[in-house]
Amino acid sequence: MATDLNTTKGISVLEIPVWHQVSAEQFDNEIVPLNKPALLKSLAGDWSAVKAGTESPQAIANYLSAMDSKQSVPAVVGNPEINGRFFYGDDLQTMNFSRASTTLSSALEQLLKIIDQPNPHAIALQAIPIRDALKGFEDQNPQPLLDSSIAPTLWLGNRAMVAPHYDIHDNIATVVAGRRRFTLYPPEQINNLYPGPALSTPAGVPVSMVDIRQPDLEQFPNYAQAEAVAQQAILEPGDAVYIPALWWHGVESLEGLNILVNYWWGGQIEGTPSANDSMMHSMLSIAKLSPEKREAWRQYFNYFVFQTAEDPQRHLPASLNDLVTDLSEEQQKALREFLSKRLL
Repeated sequence: MATDLNTTKGISVLEIPVWHQVSAEQFDNEIVPLNKPALLKSLAGDWSAVKAGTESPQAIANYLSAMDSKQSVPAVVGNPEINGRFFYGDDLQTMNFSRASTTLSSALEQLLKIIDQPNPHAIALQAIPIRDALKGFEDQNPQPLLDSSIAPTLWLGNRAMVAPHYDIHDNIATVVAGRRRFTLYPPEQINNLYPGPALSTPAGVPVSMVDIRQPDLEQFPNYAQAEAVAQQAILEPGDAVYIPALWWHGVESLEGLNILVNYWWGGQIEGTPSANDSMMHSMLSIAKLSPEKREAWRQYFNYFVFQTAEDPQRHLPASLNDLVTDLSEEQQKALREFLSKRLL
């Protein structure tokens, strides 16, 4: 593991635990149940893409361009003044970057042109579906730990900083070229990470307002508590990191050309509404109630949803079809339609 980890002066950061030669069985039985991050050293060291990425930026650009389906893909571009930090504008309603469309080959060509500039425009292609964009990539670069039904996505760009945020799914992020610094925080640190707006976001979920590369502890004093329990690592080509659902993660791309492949899966019950959507619905209906009413609802959520006391179905017959027990597929469908109408 590289040693140039990034911390606030006077605060030491924990390193993400390292696992070597991880098998699918070990991943499922030993790593995932911990619900904690894991650095999977050299997990993709045998990938053809990683070998090209290790050879040179031109080699990996040629490798990917040869597979490019030439479809239009979204890109984000920031002026040199943002120093690679894709973030909000001053009003927190706009962003400090613009959106564009390109192809993978064109983006790679442009990144190679500016790779040696000391302060170039920040360019990033994010969450590109590989099965559409890069024909044959999965055949040459198989994910050894997950079911083949889980689709990979591609991230590429130059030096940039993505603010800490959370995903609702479990995640394996694999570095193909360049290096990336991952800084991870457990979900309970949300208060100390100062989340931004819930609706106007750079990429779909709230992000931390703290610039973790140079945190302003006068403006965000509680961040010191989050950093004290943060886990951090710098990933080299072939390394991967497992990030459990809802763990906050800030990601800094450290080279002139950085390429990453990630896999999202799980984190919610298949066929049910997103838990994140449910939380936002609760924000609409509960967050502005009086403290007494919110406390009462907290008791109901603890009983029915989080089940922090006894099993809420302990006194009910197992054959009962109800939310407290188990609904049939038809009942679930009918309930979703009912809730959709109520929400409208």
